[in-house]
Amino acid sequence: MDEPTTTQDPRRRTSRSGVGGAAVGGAVPPGAGLDRTDLRLLAELVENGRLTNAALAARVGIAESTCSQRVRALRESGVVRRFTADVDPAALGLGIQAVVKVRLATHGRDHVLAFHAMVQQIPGVLTIFHVAGEDDYLLHVAVDSAAALRDLVLEHLNVHPTVRHTETQLVFEVLPGAGILPPG
Repeated sequence: MDEPTTTQDPRRRTSRSGVGGAAVGGAVPPGAGLDRTDLRLLAELVENGRLTNAALAARVGIAESTCSQRVRALRESGVVRRFTADVDPAALGLGIQAVVKVRLATHGRDHVLAFHAMVQQIPGVLTIFHVAGEDDYLLHVAVDSAAALRDLVLEHLNVHPTVRHTETQLVFEVLPGAGILPPG
């Protein structure tokens, strides 16, 4: 098996034959600039972001120095955005999760940026999705009580001058999806 060689862009790798490798379980997505080894590294890191470089290299079957270079290139290029812990909100006493749909009254750049700045500071907001459609944002929130959820909506969102409407949906269960990488 050819060991990929690096071209000028560290994310764009080609084999010695000049042909990009295939992804695990299928073709590399067009324009991704990732080869089979990159996808295998990503799959391992998604499964366990705490793997040591030595363990990661062994699992993928590459030299430790190659592994280190490739992971660094994946980070520097923005493919790997961060390494983080997935903490269960309920374990911290935040047993109520909801999705809050937010519709803005106005969409001028300054108003949108002001909303972004405000909503990113609200305790309990886990994720902010800026979406297309009838609503402008979906906020995934976690709080400790129904009263805290009410206060989050009434005291933080509905009082913001840019917010026209909110609608809250209680989350019964959070299930993992298939993920973004092809199965290995």
